[in-house]
Amino acid sequence: MDAVEAKPGPLHGLTMALKDNIDLAGVPTTAGDPRNDRPAEKNAFVVDRLIEAGAVASGKTNLDQYATGLVGTRSPYGACHSVFSDEHISGGSSSGSAVAVATGEVDFALGTDTAGSGRVPAAFNGLVGIKPSRGLVSTSGVVPACRSLDCVTVMARSVSVARQAFDVMVAFDPDDPYSRRLSSLPRARSGSGAVVIGVPDRPLDLDPLYEKPWQQAVEQAQKLGTVVPVDIGPLLEAADLLYSGPWLAERWLAFGDKLDDVGEVDPTVRAIVRKGAALTASDAFAGFDRLAALARASEPLWTEVDALLLPVTETHPTLTEVAADPIGVNSRLGRFTNMVNLLDLCAVAFPGPARDDGLPFGVQLIAPAGHDEAVIELAAVWCGEPSRALPEPAAVVQLAVAGAHLSGQPLNDQLVRRGATLARGARTAGDYRMFLLEGSLPRPGLTRTLEPTSGRGVEVEIWNLPSAELAGFAATIAPPLALGPLELSDGDQVLGFVCTADGADPGRDITDLGSWRAFLDRA
Repeated sequence: MDAVEAKPGPLHGLTMALKDNIDLAGVPTTAGDPRNDRPAEKNAFVVDRLIEAGAVASGKTNLDQYATGLVGTRSPYGACHSVFSDEHISGGSSSGSAVAVATGEVDFALGTDTAGSGRVPAAFNGLVGIKPSRGLVSTSGVVPACRSLDCVTVMARSVSVARQAFDVMVAFDPDDPYSRRLSSLPRARSGSGAVVIGVPDRPLDLDPLYEKPWQQAVEQAQKLGTVVPVDIGPLLEAADLLYSGPWLAERWLAFGDKLDDVGEVDPTVRAIVRKGAALTASDAFAGFDRLAALARASEPLWTEVDALLLPVTETHPTLTEVAADPIGVNSRLGRFTNMVNLLDLCAVAFPGPARDDGLPFGVQLIAPAGHDEAVIELAAVWCGEPSRALPEPAAVVQLAVAGAHLSGQPLNDQLVRRGATLARGARTAGDYRMFLLEGSLPRPGLTRTLEPTSGRGVEVEIWNLPSAELAGFAATIAPPLALGPLELSDGDQVLGFVCTADGADPGRDITDLGSWRAFLDRA
């Protein structure tokens, strides 16, 4: 490309490469398919932001065709290998972007990450890879792979440079229907004190050369905070859904019409994605239902830890191994990455201790959506890079919910969209009664009796709601419900949903069931 003068700004003079499914004005966006040879009319939204901030686009990079793969070998332009070994893969699908950064050709590079494509190549080339929360970085001007899950990611040789670019990339884009505004949430877990890092409570079936650096990584985590074992079973099961559920149909929708030309389409990409054509609407809803159940099962994990530490992959395959079993090897590489976007999480990958043979070993820190800054900061501390003072957590109000606002219930999104986080489960004091309220949406109402009782109380969830959101949230509550003081079984006083006397119909008393979920199960 012709030389371009850098604009003034926070990224002035930094060079960048773009995965070739991201638009750069005047350059074809091939997505690894030579038939796509028409130059892009304008820059992708995120590219415009980076250029305006002073970065200089050096060119486009190779990828697994249509961003379908974690190996970096599914391209008509040839396979990429790790900069550490000619025999080992670079990882994909953002293979060329990782190589361009690892060789020093550019300061940072953009990739995309649907199943792990911004973290696997980072791990295999000794880089930092930031995978933002879904919708935090616009995908306008990006060729979709699985549009509801796609994220633009950034790779660099340091957390500092990756973070500089990330800061510029984050912006709401009204033209991207998947773009969303997310409050920056410094901690994934309520409370204060030392950082708590979760590690799997089970063997991980790692390559023998990975076992030692993984144990060393866990020991390193213990120097940063408290390490606790956690159940990652629901996460691993969710990872299996990405290529066995309805999201294959979304890939088929994105580029299935391109798969008929045998001469131009990678045969492995065709074999994987064409399965999406046979999926039905009932298959889709079955997949969504299963994912919702797994998301619910994983929720307790995030009340215990600030971040989850995992290897990026189980192994680092050779080019020969991928050629012998292209689908099987690729599937194994996604075991610890596929679930992150499905479960609406953010992640940052970075180098862990090296293997005994000198090849890199990558680890990742994962947290719920909106906690990007927290995991990036933790990665910076881990890597011995300058720390950045994170904003103090916003003042919060503890809010008890008992019905339609419980996690997984129809109105829970009203809390989540306002930045509320689940703190813990609890029960009310024993003298509260629960009544079934009339209306199109079934809901319970809690009313305190005038005389003491020996009841066991009603099950509630305690959510931390930013104080600034309280007034707006209260305005959504319809009578006979209102917000008022509510006493818990341990004597704590919190704000909660209470029911005025006109809604407390003795004929609709459901207190004996003990919880709203028990009522729904019975109904």
